[in-house]
Amino acid sequence: MSVSVSIIVPCYNVAAYLDQCMESLAGQSMEDIEIICVNDGSSDRTAEILREWRDRDGRVRVIDRKNSGVSAARNSGMEAAAGKYIGFVDPDDVVERNMFRRCLMRPWKKMRT
Repeated sequence: MSVSVSIIVPCYNVAAYLDQCMESLAGQSMEDIEIICVNDGSSDRTAEILREWRDRDGRVRVIDRKNSGVSAARNSGMEAAAGKYIGFVDPDDVVERNMFRRCLMRPWKKMRT
């Protein structure tokens, strides 16, 4: 799979917030993305919600792992990423529709030293 951006979402017991976050990611104006959700051993409905999103949207991938913390979850997502660029979104975030398109299209200025 070749995509421009891999978006990594580390998830641990975030069922209450997850649908809003996933709606904002699935609604991105940039379709050339993959959404890698890392279920970090959740004990609530997080895993079930992630599977529902995976079944609904082919860009969503789910990695299930034993709870090891947010950094390990992000690292697992990076190992699985196929995108040229990687973005991170926390599961309690709602992102603007053009967020990733803007990140790729904006000519970044060099910092003056």
